[in-house]
Amino acid sequence: MIEEVAQMTGTFEKPRYFDYDPSICAHGRSGKRACTRCLEACPADAITSLGETIEINSYLCQGGGACASVCPSGAIRYVFPSVKDSLQRLRRLLQVYREQGGRSPVVVFHAASDDPLPDEIPGHYLPLAVEELASVGMDIWLSALAYGARQVVLADGGGMPPRVAQAMREQLTIAGEILDAMGYPLTAIRLLHPENLIQEGGEAMPGIAAAAYSGIGGKRQSIYFALDHLFAQAERAKPMASLSAGAPFGTVYVEQKACTLCLSCVGACPGKALQSGDGELPQLRFIEANCLQCGLCTRTCPEDAIWITPRLLFDTENRNRLRTLHEEQPFRCTACGKPFATRSVIEKMRSKLKDHYMFQSERALKRLTLCDACRVVDIVQDQEAMGGGYGWAPTTVVPHWKRLFEEGRR
Repeated sequence: MIEEVAQMTGTFEKPRYFDYDPSICAHGRSGKRACTRCLEACPADAITSLGETIEINSYLCQGGGACASVCPSGAIRYVFPSVKDSLQRLRRLLQVYREQGGRSPVVVFHAASDDPLPDEIPGHYLPLAVEELASVGMDIWLSALAYGARQVVLADGGGMPPRVAQAMREQLTIAGEILDAMGYPLTAIRLLHPENLIQEGGEAMPGIAAAAYSGIGGKRQSIYFALDHLFAQAERAKPMASLSAGAPFGTVYVEQKACTLCLSCVGACPGKALQSGDGELPQLRFIEANCLQCGLCTRTCPEDAIWITPRLLFDTENRNRLRTLHEEQPFRCTACGKPFATRSVIEKMRSKLKDHYMFQSERALKRLTLCDACRVVDIVQDQEAMGGGYGWAPTTVVPHWKRLFEEGRR
């Protein structure tokens, strides 16, 4: 053996199994940590946190693919092969099967490295070997049903590590809740040992028209394409699916009395689900289709005025509609009339700073109602402020006052 090792010279290449887009990653923002699904699912500990983003060690990565399957935004994409190529292969497989007269197809995903599937499986079971079973996620499962599969079976020969198996079971639970809300059987997507493929048949999908759209690269787009097709043909569908905690779809609620429209949540939202208004009117708006349910908005909100709830709207128009969650009339500078904040922000600052020794005079307290330019002018004209009456030299009064103003806003 040692002699053989000595003769193994040369070079080799290790595949890169993933792509990562940090701009849409929901791991963290502004020092707040949120989504950790990929870190929890990776059995090789190849993923580490960098604070607001993650880092994947390509040398430790074994290509399991669970990270991509659990990623709510598609920031991690499996590329060995790509999802687009996998969907094209899947669509073509089912199309050719139908053209040859096949009926009631059951797509059986299995890892290429596992033992071969039993020889006695029925002819309408269509085996599809993949690099790793966990690399096939909800986007591919639902797309398979949309393309005409009556069932999707994940044949696990026991090769999945416990962390990966747990992550897959959680994804299967969410997929089952979605199918159930549309009136389709829960057993349309199942995780089975190959030996149980025949014994555990389960209820299959009803016969529906097969989707004709091509595979696309985006994870959420692929899921929504499949859902729209399945929902359009569902006879007993509910308008909404209630989902388990941790699902990557849902809505946001805002307590309007507490919200000051500081828009911290907008800056933190990685999916652009939360947006500000376009004009002068301060607004907080929301697109449900973009919401990842990562919780960054709830962790960032200084007023604890926002919370999230997992669910899935099936109607495309409602899901993509831009809704206004909260709005206020802008507060205008009492000197020049320039809009610079909301009334709730001003009232909050007056409440927080009224007992501060720098705001004991009526003039100092009224200064909170001035815009940044008029505020500086008023400070310069105030002999008490410029004379260092607050304990600061004249050259530092204005910067310190501006810092207090910003602290009051927070």
